[in-house]
Amino acid sequence: MQYFAPCPRGLESVLGEELSSIGAKEILATDGGVGFSGGMETAYRANLESRIASRILWKVLDRPYSGEEDIYAAALSLPWENWFSPDQSIKVNLSATKSGLKSLDFATLRIKDAVCDRMRKACGKRPSVDTSSPDIRIHAYLTSNLFSLYIDTSGEALFKRGARQFSVDAPVRENLAAGILRLSGWTPDTPFLDPMCGSGTFLVEAARIALSIPPGAARSFAFEKLSNFDETLWKKVKEVAMSRVKPVTPLQIYGSDILGRAVETARANLAGAGLEGAVTLKQANFLELPPPADHGVLVTNPPYGVRIGEMDELAALYPLLGDTLKKKYSGWRAYFFTADMRLAKLIRLSASKRTPLYNGALECRLFEYRMVEGGMKRVR
Repeated sequence: MQYFAPCPRGLESVLGEELSSIGAKEILATDGGVGFSGGMETAYRANLESRIASRILWKVLDRPYSGEEDIYAAALSLPWENWFSPDQSIKVNLSATKSGLKSLDFATLRIKDAVCDRMRKACGKRPSVDTSSPDIRIHAYLTSNLFSLYIDTSGEALFKRGARQFSVDAPVRENLAAGILRLSGWTPDTPFLDPMCGSGTFLVEAARIALSIPPGAARSFAFEKLSNFDETLWKKVKEVAMSRVKPVTPLQIYGSDILGRAVETARANLAGAGLEGAVTLKQANFLELPPPADHGVLVTNPPYGVRIGEMDELAALYPLLGDTLKKKYSGWRAYFFTADMRLAKLIRLSASKRTPLYNGALECRLFEYRMVEGGMKRVR
């Protein structure tokens, strides 16, 4: 069976590595996601264990097309009645790259019509449409000449881990945070610090990784509503994954923020994820904060300004961040994730790596600074 796992742009390579580690085959990274093959067990594991994928889509059709009627005929030919019941609700999503069709809305309607017409002929009843919380999501993708159809095995996006999330400004989605942690090369045997932790997303994801908690352990998935759902196999997959979970104990994971409300939000999110006591949290100014260890990995998403006054404040802050790293954090690797491209120049440190990433549609960079003994050279 063929699958496609979309992910935040820039994380395709690390998602491919992750999928390979859980048994996926024929891995092919493309812009915005990773194609792979495997059985239903692979799909179950990917949904439960992938920290980086946004969804796991099961490909059911790949066919050339020239117009809307080709799309309708192709969708009509599929045995939808074998995959779900007409008593279940559906939603069709369509995206396209370089398609010559005049109206993607009309093409979406034709796909929906084909699914409903096929169901009515096979079962005597057509499924209802639910655009907010459907039982079955059908994804369509068009290139200039190729039409692909997928059944969504995830349901809600995989960055929704199942715990209620409280947020402050400029949130980073959970799967993007997990991907950034993987890009940083951090491992649980190394101290970890987020000194501007906001709502604590990096801290929660790091703690989940350290304790081997599957990101999907507390939620359900759309594949459980499909006719080919194998409950026995799913129970086995989940039991194996949960057998690796470690008890919650204090970890070498540290978080702080200058804002008390941010620290309380992070604390609430850790508690909601069952991680209370795993992370050391405090209200503190990073510029005054001593490092929690003599080496480690620092990952943070600095404040992001949109108004003139905020931008001026950040322009004054960035050089101070660089000075703090040079003075206190020798032996550390520091990663700043930001949409503010001025940071690289104003922090006055030489970035050893600059990785383009996207937070939704917002273009960002992950800057890596390796703090060696004696500090870093200033950019001239």
